[in-house]
Amino acid sequence: MKEITIGMVIILISILGYISNWINWRFLNYKINYLLYYLGTFIHETSHAIACLLTGSKISQYKVFVQQPHIVYSNPRLPLIGNLLISIAPMFGGLLFLFLVNKYFLANQFIMPPFTNWKLFLNDFLNFLKQIDMVQWKNLIVIFLFLNIGATIGSSWQDLKNVWFLIFLLIFISWPFFTHLGLLATALILINIIFQAILTIIISVIKIFYR
Repeated sequence: MKEITIGMVIILISILGYISNWINWRFLNYKINYLLYYLGTFIHETSHAIACLLTGSKISQYKVFVQQPHIVYSNPRLPLIGNLLISIAPMFGGLLFLFLVNKYFLANQFIMPPFTNWKLFLNDFLNFLKQIDMVQWKNLIVIFLFLNIGATIGSSWQDLKNVWFLIFLLIFISWPFFTHLGLLATALILINIIFQAILTIIISVIKIFYR
């Protein structure tokens, strides 16, 4: 299988999202950390909620600013496809939010690489990183957004359990547009993991010196 497929992208994003969440839980379990991620959590759960409305699902609970953010909804009127759209909605919602902020607030500060082929992913990813300049205030905002969206853009394991059969079928189906969005989401999660690792090392060094 030469091309990366829809199912492969969804599984990859979910695995990386799990790793990112595990790092937060294991090494960065501080109250301020949760406060910093509220924006991403809001976009994540709101994306689920919008997808619910679009697919005819009724929302019974929508909780964001709690210790365990979640949304409870009924089965959508669109069988199977509706559940899939609800499950992967955070990826579309997060990327759309970043696109709008970058275009209308930051005046296209970042140029998104093509991300069309997994073989060229590393090159596109490095070109993406090269655009980050810690001196400019716009880039600091973008980094904050990357951390928020990157940490919450993936589907949870519960989301995947709801549509595991469809995801299995999607492993054999490719769609260039979805591949582009999926690899872009993957890049954002990797950026988040890199910053998490750097922050974890810094905190560990500080703890050693202040023992």
